[in-house]
Amino acid sequence: MNPDLDLQLSRVIRAPRARVWQAWTDPASLERWFLPAPTHCRVERLEPRAGGAFLTQMRDEDGAAWGPHLDGCFLAAEPDERLVFTTAIAADWRPASPTILMTAEVTLADHADGTDYRVLVRHADPAARAQHEELGFELGWGTVTSQLAELAEQG
Repeated sequence: MNPDLDLQLSRVIRAPRARVWQAWTDPASLERWFLPAPTHCRVERLEPRAGGAFLTQMRDEDGAAWGPHLDGCFLAAEPDERLVFTTAIAADWRPASPTILMTAEVTLADHADGTDYRVLVRHADPAARAQHEELGFELGWGTVTSQLAELAEQG
C-alpha cells in the first residue's frame, strides 16, 4: 500500500469466503449490491478470469435510461481468494480512458467471524488518487461493501 497512490478499505463479513466470492462473480448477485442504493446496476459482461470482461451499466432510481458505469478487464481471479480488475483496459481489450483510471484488488481470507474482506485500489499518480477520494471513494466503496456484506450474510 502506497498512501500517496492507493485507497483501501477492509471489513469482516460474517459469511464464508465462498459466499462473498459468489456475490462478486454471479451477475445476478453483483447487480444487487455493486452500486450504492437506490442506483441500479446491470451486468453486461462478467467473466472473472484473467483477461475476462467486466462491464456494467447504471440507472438512477428515477428510471432514466441505462448509462455506462464500469468498463474494465479482470487481471486475476483466484476462486475464493482474490479478484483483480482494471479500468485501464476496456472489456473489449482496447485501451480505456475512464474518469478514474485504477486497478482494484479484492482479497478474501478466513477470519474467526467469517471473511476478512480487503480492497486495495491503486492509482497511477497522486492526482488520480485525490480525484477518486474527492469523488467519494470512502462513501461509495464503503456503502457497496455494506450492501455486499448484507447480501452475503443473509445466505
